[in-house]
Amino acid sequence: MPLIDGARRAEPVWGTVIGVDVRDAVPDQLLDDLFTWFGRVDDLFSTWRDDSEISRLARAEIAIGDTSPEMREVLDRCDALTEETCGAFDIAFAADQRVESRPGFAPIDASGFVKGWALERAATMLTNAGIANFSINAGGDVLTRGVPEPNREWKVGIQHPTQRTAVAAVVTGTDLAVATSGRYERGDHIINPRTGEPVTEFVSMTVVGDDLARADGYATAAMVLGDSGMKWLATLPNIEAMAITNDHTIVRTDGFRDPRLLAIP
Repeated sequence: MPLIDGARRAEPVWGTVIGVDVRDAVPDQLLDDLFTWFGRVDDLFSTWRDDSEISRLARAEIAIGDTSPEMREVLDRCDALTEETCGAFDIAFAADQRVESRPGFAPIDASGFVKGWALERAATMLTNAGIANFSINAGGDVLTRGVPEPNREWKVGIQHPTQRTAVAAVVTGTDLAVATSGRYERGDHIINPRTGEPVTEFVSMTVVGDDLARADGYATAAMVLGDSGMKWLATLPNIEAMAITNDHTIVRTDGFRDPRLLAIP
């Protein structure tokens, strides 16, 4: 099997672009397998497709016991997140009659968790193949392992809310899991499951942790909880966070430190 001394690939998936940056020798087939996996995740969890497994489950065309192992794992972990966040994270939010129907909303919607979970699975595929140094970026959710070059760390930019080509902050490290939930691209699409109303207190919420699936779910929950969400995140082990308010004030946990962090005009 031919080897590449490092490789980069980016393809449109899940309504965004997934970029994989591998800094070790990697088999051609392994990159193909990664994007096949991303396609399977779309087949399973897309709320934009009537034929996805989660859409069929929501219509009661199949029972949970007849779904894939991946579906059952994600639903179990989402249920645990709902309990942990006292309902701030809830994949059934769109089933609430108070929630205005819109494209992409579905009675069962694991989108606030599944992207991070899918990237963690992809990272396991790489590490199981002996790949130690890589990053995967899916629309602002970023996972890194190892280093990009000797004596260097990965740098993950957090999107500036009003300037598309600028960043609000940079997170640096080796094994990173950085998840951002925000309103600046898709508008007010994050719903408070307790009220049925769109979340508006923060423009974006970034969570940095050691597991991207958990960070992804926490970012969604903290957007819903607002100021109390930041206080809650500050109590969690191995979690740091940064939020941007509507007036572009930056709020962050004590451990989120970036000397290049600038005021946002």
